[in-house]
Amino acid sequence: MAFQRPFRTLKKWKQTLRELALHILDIAENSISANADEIKIIVEEDLQKDILRILIQDNGKGMDAETLAKITDPFITSRKTRSVGLGIPFFKAAAEACQGSFTIHSVPGKGTSVEAVFRHSHIDRMPLGNIESTLITLLMGTPEIHWIFEYRNNESCFIFDDQPIKETLEGIPLSEPAVMRYIREMIETGIQEVHLSGIMEATH
Repeated sequence: MAFQRPFRTLKKWKQTLRELALHILDIAENSISANADEIKIIVEEDLQKDILRILIQDNGKGMDAETLAKITDPFITSRKTRSVGLGIPFFKAAAEACQGSFTIHSVPGKGTSVEAVFRHSHIDRMPLGNIESTLITLLMGTPEIHWIFEYRNNESCFIFDDQPIKETLEGIPLSEPAVMRYIREMIETGIQEVHLSGIMEATH
């Protein structure tokens, strides 16, 4: 299934990427375009260390050293007709603007990992945003991909893995309204419980 990018210009990117969940969506779309069939997303909040870490890993086609060295350039292209990687330089800039860091590793034929670390309390840090809707969008748009999501807050952790759900459904599509409601509630509840637990841990 072709996953279409909704944004085409730098101006639109700057206007639209105002929460980190949308950056995650963009990086995940890169993984989809790289023919990954397993994508893992980790969001970690550590209030004691004052960090927010986002990691996206895939088993796609990866990039060679030359492409990797240029990937933070917003105008790099992999085809003559289309710019790619627009979200990567903006994601990098967002992290570095918050006294954070950005790293990207890739091996041809094995996959790519993108990590951004933010100072959690920094005044310029974007809000995490609606991560639940981002995950639902990815699940519905690419049900053939194995999606894993981890949300960590201090010592607490919520893990969502769509593979056991798909096996239980025995062919029933994830797009079924009742299935999607169940998945959304599972993700929302898991994140909320871990978030509250993390806050309690940080204040004791």
